[in-house]
Order: sequence, then structure tokens, then C-alpha cells
Amino acid sequence: MDSTTLILIGIAGLVVGFVIAKFMEKGKASKIIANAKKEANSILKEAKIEGENIKKDKIFQAKEKFLELKAEHEKVILNKDKKISEAEKRTRDKESQISNELAKSKKLNLQLEGKLRDVSHKEEYYNKKQTELEKLHKNQVQQLEVISGLSAEDAKSQLMESLKETAKTDAMAYLQTTMEEVKLTAQQEARKIVINTIQRIGTEEAVENCVSVFNLESDDVKGRIIGREGRNIRAIEAATGVEIIVDDTPEAIILSCFDSVRREIARLSLHKLVTDGRIHPARIEEIVRKTEKQIEQEIVEIGKRTVIDLGIHGLHPELIKAVGRMKYRSSYGQNLLQHSREVAKLCGVMAAELGLNPKLAKRAGLLHDIGKVPNTEAEVETPHAILGMQWAEKYGEKPDVCNAIGAHHDEIEMKTLISPIIQVCDAISGARPGARRQVLDSYIQRLKDLEEIAFAFGGVQKAYAIQAGRELRVIVESEKVSDDKAAQLSFEISQKIQTDMTYPGQVKVTVIRETRSVNVAK
Repeated sequence: MDSTTLILIGIAGLVVGFVIAKFMEKGKASKIIANAKKEANSILKEAKIEGENIKKDKIFQAKEKFLELKAEHEKVILNKDKKISEAEKRTRDKESQISNELAKSKKLNLQLEGKLRDVSHKEEYYNKKQTELEKLHKNQVQQLEVISGLSAEDAKSQLMESLKETAKTDAMAYLQTTMEEVKLTAQQEARKIVINTIQRIGTEEAVENCVSVFNLESDDVKGRIIGREGRNIRAIEAATGVEIIVDDTPEAIILSCFDSVRREIARLSLHKLVTDGRIHPARIEEIVRKTEKQIEQEIVEIGKRTVIDLGIHGLHPELIKAVGRMKYRSSYGQNLLQHSREVAKLCGVMAAELGLNPKLAKRAGLLHDIGKVPNTEAEVETPHAILGMQWAEKYGEKPDVCNAIGAHHDEIEMKTLISPIIQVCDAISGARPGARRQVLDSYIQRLKDLEEIAFAFGGVQKAYAIQAGRELRVIVESEKVSDDKAAQLSFEISQKIQTDMTYPGQVKVTVIRETRSVNVAK
């Protein structure tokens, strides 16, 4: 076979192979298509089933939503029906109430018309009776005038004159009797009232000023004041009788002594020594002696100025010196000289108002506390009122002044009218706001006691002690306490405070009752 034949045979073989391959691929494709159709059918079936399920679920949910909306709608309708029925019921109630009130008003109108008719009938009847009585009265007056021979006006004037004479006689007799009783008891009763008032007046005891501070320009001066081995400070303490305390306080030393005059001598002496710069025992003694003389002269000058200012004459020099020493003494934190001057002025005014001797009252007021400036240690143990009375007697004061000095704290019996005046004015000066110190704890306790007394009464809602304890404001419950009872409660609280407490001056009790009416517009 030649090459051409072989090529043709090869080509024929390839064609046959290609045809066979094509037939084989066609069979596989048909199988794949059949399988795909099966899968598509199954997917369609599943999709139809799932669509039916979804459809059923959506229909069920729509039914549930419909039922919910229907229930809510029915609930809203029921609420509206309920409100409408309530409104109708209220309307019916109001209509019935209005009809009842109209019926009552008709009845009342009928009753009022009947009463008005009765009143008009009675008025006519009384008018007739009045005219008849006036006629009878005129007839009787005419008959009396004929019988007595006097007119009605003349008889009335004679009767008035006789009644005036009788009333005047009785009034004079009653006035005479009353005046005699008052003269017998007035002085004693007035003294009792003043003493009872003073007995409840008092102030708490405060610490006296026993310390003075001496300021220095620098701490280097402290060493010079102390001196070598402390000889300078010992010399100052021995010469003045004052304890000198040198501590870590910067640029200051402390002077301690119960006698304010000694403290003042020590303060002035230290000032002179520090200013001069020469500080040694001999110089210290010299300066202290000069300062003592200066203070003594100043005390006398102060006493003389005070006596002249108050218009008091003929006072013994020793008493003038005692008055001057008051400047360096305090009582409960209040300067004794200022206090005595206040008391003297108040006594003069009060005595003038009462028709007593104002100069004598001023004298007693100025000297009432001279016993608080004793000269010796033995005199300290004697009460200052008794000591002052003894000094006044010693230096020739009148018995009225001596009795007023000794009795202003009830150590002895009051024998003159000036004595209670001194006692009252002493309390007024001491009780003046800001005049004296008070211990904080006792002050707070007094305010608490005031409020507790108010709370002890029924119906009290709140209580406040104000004006430094000089006023008590009480708020009561208006349902429990009436207006009349509020006034009575104020009086009872004031009496309770007066009997149970000790306080300076007076306490004003104010009871507040508030009524509130509240309504709400709907």
C-alpha cells in the first residue's frame, strides 16, 4: 500500500473515532440532563411545600394581629363606654341634687313668705300697742303733773340733782377708804413686787480677766527682760506682785495677776524699761515706784472726773479713790466704772420719775459696787455689798445710801425706797445686751430650756428662742388651739418661764396661730 492509501485509512480511522466519541458524549449529556430535571423537580416540590408553610404562618400571624387589634379596640370602646356611663351618672346625680335643692328652696320660700306675713301681722299689732301705750303714758304724765304741780322736765332735773349728791357722797367715802388702805399697804406691796422681780434676775458667772499681753518689737527683748540668770524678771515680779510668763509666743509676754491695778503698773513699767533700754534690778525698782505714783494720781483724777460728771458733791477722798480704782476692775466682763456710771444715771432718772431725791439715788448708784475693789486680803472674804456699806458708813455717808449699797443683793433688809431702785438699775445695766459675757454652754442651755417649756404645753407645733433668749416664738396647730386658747397659752407659758427659770431682763412670749384653706380647681 502506498502512502496515500495509508493517509486515507488514517483519516478514516480518525473520523470513525470522532464519531464514536461524539456518540458517547451525547449519552452522558442525556443522563446529566435527566438528573438535572429530577433535581429541578424535587427543588420545585420543596419550594412549593415551603411556600405553603410560609403562607400558612403569615395567615396565622395576620389572624393573631387582627385578634390583638380587635381586643384593644374593644378595650378602648369599653373604657369610653364606662366614662360615658360615669358622666351620665354624675349628670343624673347633679340633676337629682339640683331638683332636691329647688324643692328645698321652694319650701323655704313658702316658709319665709308665711313668716313674713306673721311678722307683718305682729308689727301691725305692736304698732297699735305702742300707740296705745304712748297715749296711756301721756295721760299718766299729765295726771302726775297735775297732782305734783311740776312738769316732767322739772321732776327729772330734781331727781338728777339728788342722785348726783348721793353718788358724790358715796364716791368720796369709797375714795377715802381706798386711799387709807393704799397708804397702809402701798409701800410694802411695791417693795414685794420689786424684790420678787429682782429675785429671778441673774447672770451666769464668767471668768474675770486675769491676764494681760505685753507686745514686744522683737524676741530679742525677751532675753533682756529675763536678765542674767533671771535676775531682771525676778526683780519685776517682786516689785509689782505680777507673775510674768515668757513662752514661745512670738513677740509677746504674758502678765498674770488677779489685781488689774498691779497688772497695769507692771505693763506700764515694762513699757518704760523697754523704751529706755536700761533694764537692771535697781532701774526696775525705780521705774515701778514712779509708775505706782502715776497710777495712784491717775486713779484719783478718774474718781474726781467721774464725781464731777455725775454732779455728786462732798464725797470722801477715800471713796473717790475707790471710784477711780473701778476703772481697772471688771465684773462678768463688764467694766466696773462704766457699770457704776450707768447705774447712777439710771437711778437718778428713776428717782426723779418717782418723786424721790435724784442726787441721793445717783450717789448710792455710783457707790453700790465699791466693795468690789478691796484694799486688803481680809476684805476679800466679805460680800462686796456688805463691804461697800461698811466703807460708806466709815466715810460718813447717809443711812439711806448705806442701806441701798448693802441691800442691793438682799444681804440685808431694805429700809428705804432708794434701795429697790438701786437693785433694779443694777440689774438693768447688767442685763443690757452686750454688757456682760456669758458662758456659751449655759447660754445655749437657757435657750433649750425656753423651747422645752413651750413644748410641754399641748398643741405646740414649733418653738424658737430668738433675740438672744429675750423672745420666745411659739407656733401652734390651728386645729387644736383656738384664738382664745392661744392668748391663754401665751400667758401660761410666760408664767411658767417666770417661775421655773432664772434669766436677765425679760422674755417676750409670742404665740402664732395660722389657718390655711386650700382647694384645688380641676
